[in-house]
Amino acid sequence: MMNNQNLTEQLELATQQFKANSPIDAQVKLGQMIEGLQKSGLASGKQTGEKAVDFKLTNALGRDVILYEELSKGPVVLVFYRGGWCPFCNMQLRAYQRILPEIQAIGAKLIAISPQKPDHSLSLQEKEKLEFQVVSDSNGLVTAKYNLLFDVPPGVRELMEGIPLDLAEYNNTSKWILPVPATFMIDESAIIRSSYVNPNFMQRQSPEEILRELKKL
Repeated sequence: MMNNQNLTEQLELATQQFKANSPIDAQVKLGQMIEGLQKSGLASGKQTGEKAVDFKLTNALGRDVILYEELSKGPVVLVFYRGGWCPFCNMQLRAYQRILPEIQAIGAKLIAISPQKPDHSLSLQEKEKLEFQVVSDSNGLVTAKYNLLFDVPPGVRELMEGIPLDLAEYNNTSKWILPVPATFMIDESAIIRSSYVNPNFMQRQSPEEILRELKKL
């Protein structure tokens, strides 16, 4: 993908390629999963104005990352993503890496959370050359507190096993769980000032919008 493409364009192209190359059955099952999440509102995420839930999670180097400690130093952009196996997530994290200097210039930090086990986080961090914190929420406990956790439907599980991807093994847990992708801007008083939650994993908040929202804090 061309670096001069913005994230939205990259994601749109990847979506078109997915639709062109994937069996109709796979597209239907994934579409049903997205629609089910949108209609049920079961994983609709924390809303603007709510207090962020503190957490202590392990990063790729085995060190603890505590949200409220990070907030004591400045605002935090908190990103929930599916895992390093998801190409849409990798595009998102690469795009956010490119604006990291601007995020830091505002005095903020970026923390990315996924259910994948820490050694997968490290390989992702090395592969993508990410310079922000990537932390592991293997059992989805923090993800659940942010109202983003859902169980992978049986039809989608069959698709993933056919890739093959054993999500439970990848995340080092007994459960097939995923987060709805989300991005939150959290101010120093731990209030969520901006909330982007989208069950359609092929769409993400643009870097430009993140910077716009951060500048309002």
